Formats: sequence, structure tokens, C-alpha cells
Amino acid sequence: MMKKTIITIFAILLALNLSSAIVINSVDTPTLTPSEQGQIRIEIENIFTDDAENVLLSLDFKGLPFIPIGSSQQSIDKIEEDDEETFVFAIKASSDIKPGDYEIPYVLEYELNSNEKSRAGTIGVKVRANPELIFSVDTKNPVENKQGQVILKIVNKGFADARFVTVKVLSDGLTLLSDDEEYIGTVDSDDFETLTFDVIFKKTNPNFEAIINYKDFDNVLVTKTINLPIEVYTQEKALELGIIKPSYTFYYVGGGVAIIVLYLIYRSIKKRRRLKRSMANQGR
Repeated sequence: MMKKTIITIFAILLALNLSSAIVINSVDTPTLTPSEQGQIRIEIENIFTDDAENVLLSLDFKGLPFIPIGSSQQSIDKIEEDDEETFVFAIKASSDIKPGDYEIPYVLEYELNSNEKSRAGTIGVKVRANPELIFSVDTKNPVENKQGQVILKIVNKGFADARFVTVKVLSDGLTLLSDDEEYIGTVDSDDFETLTFDVIFKKTNPNFEAIINYKDFDNVLVTKTINLPIEVYTQEKALELGIIKPSYTFYYVGGGVAIIVLYLIYRSIKKRRRLKRSMANQGR
């Protein structure tokens, strides 16, 4: 009974070996960024007791944002029993690839004892990138002690989106009339967002200070502090540059008062003349 059991176990192991004579022992894949090159290293081992011949390994890049540098197929005449061989493929990620996890299909073909065999599977490749945020400010009515606006522009020049973006303004040199913290959400790759803050400029040439928080591709919280100069003018300089227009209210009021005064003087003179003529007529 025991002998029969041993024979059965041996038969099962033999069947497993026949079905997996060639195995992928290890895979080393790069973590790429857009436009970056890397190598995929695949180690194939022959765990059977016979040599594997005409071994061919093919990678299928169809429909994937990867470009094989050289051939997508590699072959070797023979892998001897209990031996291994390493196949190296050079690839490049396309410039417009989206960060994420990708699977590259492969087919492994070989001959074992004149029998053709093949197996298929996929190899995982990770593409990562990070946002690259650039900040600038613009202003409207930048005059000392006057109400105006600060416009913050956030440009994402990176290959990945900046997510959960918040902006908190530190109001040094500015009196904020709007909320000091704003939530943007996502600043997409190769895109921009703007925020407008209503302020009173307390002094000439203050700095716009703010704390920016966002999460990168790996969901890591990133904090940046920006300190950008703002050109703010005195009222005299703003008038000279035409940023604000001179107020003619004083002249309008003064002119109105002068007209009223002249009218009253005219009426007073006219009244005196009538009075003189009336007295002259009575004297006759």
C-alpha cells in the first residue's frame, strides 16, 4: 500500500514538472517617469531534467504607452537542465503616459523533448510622476491704503496631478477682506488654477505669503511656503502712472459753491439798484 502511494506521489510530481519545466524565476522591472528609459530583466530557469531548446520570450506592447528599444523578442538555443538564463529588454515610457501601474503581456515558448510548449502571463511596470507647481501673483488697483485684489496663479508643470490643494494666506502687509484659506481641489498636469483675494494694501511693496498643501502621486502630503513680492504704489505715484484717476469732486463742489455765491451777490446788487431807483423816484 505504501509503495503504491509513493508511486502515485512521484507521478504527480512528474506531471507538475512536465507542465512547468521552464519557469520565470525572477523579474526586475524599473519604476519609470514619462519619457524615461529602463530595463526589464527576466530570469528564466529550467527546473526539469532535460534541456529546453529554442526558448523564445516575447513581450507584447500593443496598445500600451511603452516603446521597446530594440526587439520585443529574445531567444536562446538552449537552457540546460537546472540552469537559468536572463533576458533583458530595454523600454521607454511615452512622453504623454499617465502615471499608474501597467501590465505588459508576455509569451514564453520552448521545446522539450521535441514537444512545443508555451505559457503566457503579464509583467507589472510602475510609472510614477509628481506635480511641479509654479506660483505667480498679479494685482488689481495696487494702491496703498486702497482696496484692491491679489490674483494667485498656480501652474502645474509636472506629469502628475496635484490633489486636495489648499491655500492659506498669511496677511502680512495686507488686510484680507475675503477668507484667508481656500480649497482648490485638483490642479491637473499641464494646467493651472487661479484664486482671487480681496484686500486692502497696508503698505507699499508688501510680500504675498501663503502656505500651499497638496498630495502628490504617492498620496504623500506636500507643504510649500511661498513668498512673492507685490508692487504697490503710493496714491501720488498711482496718479502719475494712471492706475487711479484724479477725483474732481472738490472742483465740482467748489464750482457749485462759487456759482451760488455769485448768484447771491448778483441778487444783492440787483436789489440795491432797484432800491436806489425807487428812492430816486420818490425824491422827485
